[in-house]
Amino acid sequence: MGHAGTRWLRNGVAAAALAAAGAMLAPVAQAQNTLVMAVPSAPKGVDGDVWLPGTLETVIQVYEGLTEYAIVPGADGRRTLDPGNMMPHLAESWTVSPDGKTYVFKLRNAKSFRGNELTADDVVFGYEKSVAQKRTGLFLKTVGLIETVEKVSDKEVKFTLSAPNRSFLRVLYLYTPSVYDSRVVKENAKADDPYATQWVAQNTAGYGAYHMTENRPGEGAQFVRNPNYFGPKPFFDRVVYREVPSAANRPALVQQGVAQWADQVPIQAIPELMKDKRVKVEKEAGSGTAHLVMNRNYKPFDDVRVRKAMIHAMDYEAVNKTVFHGLGTRSRSNLLPSFPGYVAANTNETDYAKAKQLLSEAGYPNGLEVTLEYADNQWWEEALSIQFQQSAANAGIKVNLKRIPNTEMNSRRGVGQRTLPFFPFLSNPFVLEPSYAYYLTLHSKGSNNAAAFYEKDFDALIDAMVIEPDEEKYKKMVEEGQKRIAAEALYVDTFYPGVFGVMAPCIEGWIFRPVPYVLWRDLSCKKT
Repeated sequence: MGHAGTRWLRNGVAAAALAAAGAMLAPVAQAQNTLVMAVPSAPKGVDGDVWLPGTLETVIQVYEGLTEYAIVPGADGRRTLDPGNMMPHLAESWTVSPDGKTYVFKLRNAKSFRGNELTADDVVFGYEKSVAQKRTGLFLKTVGLIETVEKVSDKEVKFTLSAPNRSFLRVLYLYTPSVYDSRVVKENAKADDPYATQWVAQNTAGYGAYHMTENRPGEGAQFVRNPNYFGPKPFFDRVVYREVPSAANRPALVQQGVAQWADQVPIQAIPELMKDKRVKVEKEAGSGTAHLVMNRNYKPFDDVRVRKAMIHAMDYEAVNKTVFHGLGTRSRSNLLPSFPGYVAANTNETDYAKAKQLLSEAGYPNGLEVTLEYADNQWWEEALSIQFQQSAANAGIKVNLKRIPNTEMNSRRGVGQRTLPFFPFLSNPFVLEPSYAYYLTLHSKGSNNAAAFYEKDFDALIDAMVIEPDEEKYKKMVEEGQKRIAAEALYVDTFYPGVFGVMAPCIEGWIFRPVPYVLWRDLSCKKT
């Protein structure tokens, strides 16, 4: 497609140009059942262990797990996931030892795009690769308490855990450690790269619904349906994952009937799009809260009264109006409302007088000056920070805003540093299970423990939660954890920003999933 296509994207010329923009899209224009995705970037890589722009959005289409969440009707009639009910997927069944530490999975008869049959070797290979890379898959193996993954027979694979684990079956739903067609991957291995990670970064070899046939940096990628897919036949035979850097152009392509899905549409555009009959907009609360994190290891946040003052100094009504355009859902816990044991532990509201009183009790009768550092990892970070600056002034808190690069933000809030005293953050658990969410964000070993909340007794609560088999005891532990965290006042919790599906009016079937990107095999197009 070359430079002509790039100029078209920049200039936003007529949408019809997309279908004729070059070699990559020419056959797409005539293909039956083609889904065109207007997205910010072509995939920079398709190895689920290495997160790059476009990676998560696409690897979930190619690599599917041994398990799947049950799908049930939602309150609004749309299909939704049941977080408490895991079903077989690439595994057709499993058995569990009496002590809950050994699972043997029987693999279903599934074939990759290349026609190779799924075997236990493929499952073992994926775990070996993730462990060798020491990245996302290794973290998930650790969280799942998985000690070993072993072949029992061609169609049976055994997982041995160090202890029973409530998150284990949900971890197996995820895209990594991926279930690769290991025969194809091994064909591309090298002596210095035995797991073919260089090849895997730019090529796909899975048992999922789709397979990538082409990827052009700066332009986009093409995916085709796996003709051997074991599940229900996906409606769309082909998917064009088209790079459209302009956030305004992405929904415009849907309005013009050229694209069927616009990804990462700014929330400012959503209210008007909801009124446009050329577009259908569906909303989910999502699974991540937009909040400001306070690190107790730094003054003045080492005083819980100061932290509570910060919480009361936020104008929540203004946040929803100015930042989330009236579309946010108020967060009342560090857990999702759909989780078992959820309680609305956070009842805080805007109260400037209360904030001033707390500051005075903490030794700041004349107010306080703090620095709030932010980046743009999330679209709302700057707007939320500015809103807090304006609101907090009403409580005598002077907020100095400091913008830092994304790389610095990610590094300083990461494992081994935790050097940010006050900053915006969104933690989005990819496993719909309270004990996992707690481990991820509040355990001393949690990779997303951005608040640096290190308490031995709370670690012990989480460790016990992970292995507790009794449902009622488990729910009480979950409730206890929420109340404790609310009392600790670690976060200025605001709203679930929401996840919005911007699609053509014919599109049906979108299901919000824990990896918060649309799964193409869920979709169909019902034309009238």
